Amino acid sequence: MTTDRPSPRSTRASERVRLPIARLTESHQHRDRNAPGAVVAAPFRQVLLKIHSRCNLACSYCYVYNHADQSWRGRPRAMPAETVDTVASRIAEHARTHRLPSVRVIMHGGEPLLAGAPLIEHAATAIRTALAPHTTVDLRLTTNGIMLNEDFLALFRRHGIRVGVSVDGGEAAHDRERRYANGQGSYRQVSRGLLMLADDRHRESYAGVLCTVDLRNDPVEVYESLLHFRPPEIDLLLPHGNWNSPPPSGVDDAETAYAEWLIAVFDRWFDAPRRETRIRFFESIIRLLLGGRSRTEAIGLSPIDLITVETDGTIEQSDTLKTAADGMAATGLDVWRHPFDAALSHPGLLARQSGLDGLADECRRCPIVEVCGGGLYAHRFRPENGFANPSVYCPDLYRLIGHVRQRLRAGLHELGRRQAPPDGPA
Repeated sequence: MTTDRPSPRSTRASERVRLPIARLTESHQHRDRNAPGAVVAAPFRQVLLKIHSRCNLACSYCYVYNHADQSWRGRPRAMPAETVDTVASRIAEHARTHRLPSVRVIMHGGEPLLAGAPLIEHAATAIRTALAPHTTVDLRLTTNGIMLNEDFLALFRRHGIRVGVSVDGGEAAHDRERRYANGQGSYRQVSRGLLMLADDRHRESYAGVLCTVDLRNDPVEVYESLLHFRPPEIDLLLPHGNWNSPPPSGVDDAETAYAEWLIAVFDRWFDAPRRETRIRFFESIIRLLLGGRSRTEAIGLSPIDLITVETDGTIEQSDTLKTAADGMAATGLDVWRHPFDAALSHPGLLARQSGLDGLADECRRCPIVEVCGGGLYAHRFRPENGFANPSVYCPDLYRLIGHVRQRLRAGLHELGRRQAPPDGPA
């Protein structure tokens, strides 16, 4: 396979190289024999719990506040305790129905720490109590890090909550976009909180950092600045965009500018003499190329198993769909009247669980489709035909996956050469 990308509208037949991927098992996706072609949705194993709908930063790229959907304006700031209790019972009901051994619940926002320690503690207790003893809970929280302090860190340790922090690199890179409403940068406050989280006293609560790619920032410099915080994992995120509202372009408007940025980080990470951290996006590409499963919905064909609950108790699809159009994430359901199972038949959710069949014709013909998976669902949107398109990052994904594949091949060849027996008689 070459690293030249195919046109989003065509694929050269000479490059139809089959790549191994993990098979979708019947426990994740299967066909209903009584309804040929119908997808039976996978149960939800992840719940994004919006415990607070406002934020203390005004990041320019925020998909909650600065994209098409503005539904946050009409929702409660904090999720009421009684709503938390109802959500906990709905999660437990869903886990029992589908005999789920574990569920991940991610407290999110806005900025979830604005909800306050008492509500976070109440949520952690209510969810764990509702799911015990048959289902274990992986509790997570994603924060901008500004409010991290010893009291919050003690709460996280007490309740087994693992924390991810958004940081976009060193001070100059981070403060380019992640600012307060008055324009002041937030790096110093975030850095202070992150160093506390990375300390050995609290490290068991440290899930990692989330970094949004900005082409104006030097990629290797960003990566090495993140290593300063000793993250167990880095999640590199492409800025949200689609065909109607494209992501920011590079200075030279190169077609694969995002791929080149990511490749620079990949080579620095891959060539390190020892593993410095995990990078989820890169590891997922490697796993898919070697026949495994992706760990992120941004890549691969695995069914999407995440559902969102807003502060008012409404049940929604992935909140990244808010970047596409107003109301795109809505389901018309809420935890007061509907079990989570009611969302399993929602057309939007079914479309996101239909694997290869749910992709555009161009994607199904592509030689790397089983690794790319069409990219993140929200990045495929066009107003005229919805999500039946390649990702707006199609050229970047093609270039990046090709590069990773070449590096893996070269690495395996070198490993085989070193382990080959010496020439000569035995």
